[in-house]
Amino acid sequence: MNLATYTEIQRVLTDERSMTDAAEAHGTLAGCLCAAIGYRFEDWLLEILPEGRADSLAKAALRELYLETSGSLEGSDMEFDLLLPEDEASLDTRTVALAQWCQGFLYGLGGSAIQDASGLPGEIGEIVRDLTEITRVGVDSGQSEESNESAYAELVEFVRVGVQLVFEELGPLRDQPSSPGAPLH
Repeated sequence: MNLATYTEIQRVLTDERSMTDAAEAHGTLAGCLCAAIGYRFEDWLLEILPEGRADSLAKAALRELYLETSGSLEGSDMEFDLLLPEDEASLDTRTVALAQWCQGFLYGLGGSAIQDASGLPGEIGEIVRDLTEITRVGVDSGQSEESNESAYAELVEFVRVGVQLVFEELGPLRDQPSSPGAPLH
């Protein structure tokens, strides 16, 4: 997957006066793609931008992110990745962004046909509950930098794989026809 960088998308969202950062916006997109019926690029813009409009260059960058994200979730190669700050960013910055990503994902799930994502059964419910816990994650100052880096990498991988599983398991929900005039979320 050739995902745009966090820095590039953050700049686009800042220029477009978005009230969300790149990680949370991408999490929202992933959550909506997992659970919303017929979720479109324009729907996502309404979630993340004032009035849902962007200039043509910003719109092109965001459309590319939307298409890459939806394509990677739908693909069979497990290519889905989270949009998070690059490794050069401080661990604190990356950890906060991971928490925001999970918050956005939960918002996307909750804004779809799933009214209470925390009440989902089985493995999916467990993943959602774990993602809720990750929204409160922080760097453990009592641990070594290496230990914290390792824990961060494990959490990122857990979220990445968990989101792919949620997407796969909620496929039957997304395949339901939406009723005319029903709100998207």
